[in-house]
Amino acid sequence: MNEFFTWELLATYSGACVATGILVEFLKGLLPGLPPRLLSYLTAAAILLAAQLFTGTLTLSGGMLSLLNAVLVSLAAGGGYELCKSAVARG
Repeated sequence: MNEFFTWELLATYSGACVATGILVEFLKGLLPGLPPRLLSYLTAAAILLAAQLFTGTLTLSGGMLSLLNAVLVSLAAGGGYELCKSAVARG
Protein backbone atom coordinates (compact mmCIF):
# COMPACT_ATOMS: atom_id res chain seq x y z
CA MET A 1 0.00 0.00 0.00
CA ASN A 2 1.68 3.19 -1.19
CA GLU A 3 -1.04 5.62 -0.13
CA PHE A 4 -2.89 6.27 3.09
CA PHE A 5 -6.12 7.40 1.41
CA THR A 6 -7.33 7.23 -2.16
CA TRP A 7 -10.38 8.94 -3.60
CA GLU A 8 -11.89 5.52 -4.21
CA LEU A 9 -11.43 4.61 -0.54
CA LEU A 10 -12.89 7.93 0.61
CA ALA A 11 -15.97 7.23 -1.52
CA THR A 12 -16.73 4.18 0.65
CA TYR A 13 -18.62 4.24 3.93
CA SER A 14 -15.68 3.01 6.01
CA GLY A 15 -13.15 5.29 4.35
CA ALA A 16 -15.37 8.33 4.76
CA CYS A 17 -16.03 7.46 8.43
CA VAL A 18 -12.34 7.16 9.27
CA ALA A 19 -11.39 10.34 7.42
CA THR A 20 -14.29 12.26 8.97
CA GLY A 21 -13.34 11.19 12.48
CA ILE A 22 -9.70 12.15 12.01
CA LEU A 23 -10.42 15.50 10.36
CA VAL A 24 -13.06 16.51 12.91
CA GLU A 25 -10.66 15.88 15.78
CA PHE A 26 -8.04 17.99 14.01
CA LEU A 27 -10.44 20.79 13.04
CA LYS A 28 -12.20 21.07 16.43
CA GLY A 29 -9.21 22.95 17.84
CA LEU A 30 -9.07 25.28 14.85
CA LEU A 31 -12.82 26.03 14.80
CA PRO A 32 -13.88 26.09 18.48
CA GLY A 33 -17.06 28.11 17.84
CA LEU A 34 -18.56 25.55 15.44
CA PRO A 35 -20.72 22.83 17.07
CA PRO A 36 -18.98 19.44 16.70
CA ARG A 37 -22.00 17.76 15.08
CA LEU A 38 -22.22 20.47 12.43
CA LEU A 39 -18.48 20.29 11.85
CA SER A 40 -18.73 16.51 11.52
CA TYR A 41 -21.60 16.73 9.02
CA LEU A 42 -19.88 19.40 6.91
CA THR A 43 -16.65 17.39 6.91
CA ALA A 44 -18.42 14.18 5.89
CA ALA A 45 -20.34 15.97 3.13
CA ALA A 46 -17.16 17.58 1.79
CA ILE A 47 -15.33 14.23 1.78
CA LEU A 48 -18.13 12.38 -0.01
CA LEU A 49 -18.68 15.12 -2.59
CA ALA A 50 -14.94 15.52 -3.23
CA ALA A 51 -14.52 11.77 -3.63
CA GLN A 52 -17.24 11.70 -6.28
CA LEU A 53 -15.85 14.80 -7.98
CA PHE A 54 -12.30 13.46 -8.19
CA THR A 55 -13.34 9.99 -9.32
CA GLY A 56 -15.52 11.46 -12.06
CA THR A 57 -18.77 10.03 -10.70
CA LEU A 58 -20.42 13.20 -9.40
CA THR A 59 -23.92 13.73 -10.71
CA LEU A 60 -26.78 15.80 -9.35
CA SER A 61 -28.55 12.75 -7.96
CA GLY A 62 -25.31 11.31 -6.57
CA GLY A 63 -24.46 14.62 -4.94
CA MET A 64 -27.87 14.80 -3.29
CA LEU A 65 -27.44 11.26 -1.98
CA SER A 66 -24.00 12.22 -0.66
CA LEU A 67 -25.60 14.97 1.42
CA LEU A 68 -27.93 12.38 2.93
CA ASN A 69 -25.18 9.79 3.36
CA ALA A 70 -23.08 12.43 5.12
CA VAL A 71 -25.54 12.23 8.03
CA LEU A 72 -24.83 8.49 8.41
CA VAL A 73 -21.08 8.96 8.06
CA SER A 74 -21.09 11.82 10.56
CA LEU A 75 -23.07 9.85 13.15
CA ALA A 76 -20.88 6.77 12.70
CA ALA A 77 -17.68 8.78 13.03
CA GLY A 78 -19.02 10.45 16.19
CA GLY A 79 -20.07 7.09 17.62
CA GLY A 80 -16.63 5.66 16.97
CA TYR A 81 -15.05 8.59 18.76
CA GLU A 82 -17.35 8.17 21.78
CA LEU A 83 -16.57 4.45 21.92
CA CYS A 84 -12.82 5.11 21.95
CA LYS A 85 -13.20 7.88 24.50
CA SER A 86 -15.20 5.66 26.89
CA ALA A 87 -12.71 2.79 26.48
CA VAL A 88 -9.82 5.11 27.43
CA ALA A 89 -11.76 6.50 30.39
CA ARG A 90 -12.33 2.98 31.74
CA GLY A 91 -8.60 2.34 31.55
